[in-house]
Amino acid sequence: MAATLASLLGQASMTDHEQVLSACEATLSQSKNDVQAQQVKIVALLNLDRFQDAVATVEAGGEEIKRTARLEYAYALYKNGQAAKAAEVARQDGSESDRGLRHVEAQASYRHQDFERASELYRNLSAQRGAVNNEDMDLRINMGATYAQLEWAGRVSADAPQKPAREDMEAFETAYNAACQSIARDELGQAEVLLRRAKELCEASEMEQEEKDAEIVPISIQQLYVLIRQGRLEDAQALAATIDSKNVHAFHDSSTQFIAQTNTAASSTESSNPYLTHRTLYKTPSTILPDRPFTYQSAAIQRNNYTLDLLAHKYDGIIRSTANLAATPTLDSATNSFSAFGAAAHTRNQAGKEALKTVLPVLERRPNDIGLLLVCMQLYIHSSNPAAAISLLENFFTRLSSSSEPSAQDVRYAPGLIGVLVSLYTSRGQTSHARSELAKAARYWRQHSNPPISTRALGHLYKSAGASLLNSSVPADQQLAADLFTFMHEKDASDRYAAAGLVAALARANPSAITEEKLSALTPLDRLISGIDVSALENAGVAKSTPTPTSTSTKRAAPDSAPKPKTKKLKKSKTPKDFDPTKKMDPERWLPIKDRSSYRPKGKKGKAKQAMFMQGGAVAEDSGAGSGASTPAPAAQLVEGKSNAAKNKNKKKKGGKW
Repeated sequence: MAATLASLLGQASMTDHEQVLSACEATLSQSKNDVQAQQVKIVALLNLDRFQDAVATVEAGGEEIKRTARLEYAYALYKNGQAAKAAEVARQDGSESDRGLRHVEAQASYRHQDFERASELYRNLSAQRGAVNNEDMDLRINMGATYAQLEWAGRVSADAPQKPAREDMEAFETAYNAACQSIARDELGQAEVLLRRAKELCEASEMEQEEKDAEIVPISIQQLYVLIRQGRLEDAQALAATIDSKNVHAFHDSSTQFIAQTNTAASSTESSNPYLTHRTLYKTPSTILPDRPFTYQSAAIQRNNYTLDLLAHKYDGIIRSTANLAATPTLDSATNSFSAFGAAAHTRNQAGKEALKTVLPVLERRPNDIGLLLVCMQLYIHSSNPAAAISLLENFFTRLSSSSEPSAQDVRYAPGLIGVLVSLYTSRGQTSHARSELAKAARYWRQHSNPPISTRALGHLYKSAGASLLNSSVPADQQLAADLFTFMHEKDASDRYAAAGLVAALARANPSAITEEKLSALTPLDRLISGIDVSALENAGVAKSTPTPTSTSTKRAAPDSAPKPKTKKLKKSKTPKDFDPTKKMDPERWLPIKDRSSYRPKGKKGKAKQAMFMQGGAVAEDSGAGSGASTPAPAAQLVEGKSNAAKNKNKKKKGGKW
């Protein structure tokens, strides 16, 4: 039978897979359990892109063909859209030395969004020399795509490159993947440069023009996204006009077609009918086949759908779909962003205090909805009431702190929420409160063995906490700052911020621990001051380090040619008719005449009265009996005594003889 099969295959062309398939069918019609004929048939079906038939053939052939054609079976499952099962089949009883199975498992893990496993597999494959031509280049391309997905998922690994390498500029695929990593890090300017480079390399390649057109489409779509994010809508419109819709539909799946259509619509600056736009673009992510969008793409599509619903005034539908999103506090950014659309639907697109009156009762019914909470805080801030926003978040944290669920504590110390509260504290000058929150969050995550948040977010939290704790005079805070910067420096020795923070923290907490190695990680002082012109600074008025012989002051006198301050010109309507602007106005003109320094009373009584009210003035001796020096009386008492004396005097004159 093997000889017959070999004879049949020898009569067929190596590229004519239909003839190979017919030969296998003829052989299997006589012996349906022929494993070799079954395997050749499966390979022929794969070459004909009949992946579903290949899967059915393997599953109908029994366990023996599954073991023999395990590579073909895993690949057929992967191409048929069953990525999870494909990865499982490739991993079962597989030798780590089987590069074919490892490649299929890595691709299936990538499609299944198990990016950590895909990254691990590609690293292991890259550690050995490729077995076939261009395998090393394919591994580099796939590794770059995996790093980009890890960036978007917020789970970037420590070995991921932080900036494009020179090798990334050698092929359009690697340049494109490096651009995707930059987009995930919000480095849009760098992403634009890399995408232009990718397009240039693609145009200069030796591919057929048809293949070039197919490869340029996703590059242009990504460029369109970057321009929209930068707010350059006119440039985006010009680029959208160059994207050939025929190439999009001819060479790419429905996912790419839909993304191209969405980005083109988003770049438009012309007002359009929202109902027609809703009809054209509204699509559920699960219906975009065969390659369904990744999770972050599906979330973006759903946000676009909610935006279209708001434009079309479909408020009730949004309220129903978002009503049960956050029964418990969650760190899922997609869920929390959907809650914001629910709040907008409740307010009927209103803003300000009117929106706040509508949303606060909803928050009382759903106190664990983080998205709704942040919307209320934002409305309070826009209403110039940051204290109420702080109170909302503090009360929410208090409820989470009393909860016994571990997930609630993860939300309590989420870097994003901590950042919001710290920002509000800082804006109100409550630095001690901000430092306390950062310290508590840093201590919590340092004790957490497997944080459910991105390493990038944790890094920002640790740096902010360390910098804030450096300003504290409490020894425990200084020690925590040293621990945080030590942890960050050990994790990434090339991080200059962590190196500088470590030296600054140890200088206060433990100066003896500062070594030459730690100091060498800092930027040299000569390099820091190399661009500073000391003479120019001194000429500009900077205080000299030593006093001049003719003066005891270390400050430079202002030059004679210094411009005089401009006098404020008075309005004509506020000046009297005889006003002379050349004369200097009396600075005491607003005081009563008696309180002015130029006031001089007339007569003996007036002078005596002024002397009596002068601080430190002479006091007349008491003419009555008793002690020699009298005690000055309060002014009210003196006036009252004078008034009584005047009355008695008048009575004497009026009464006649005594």
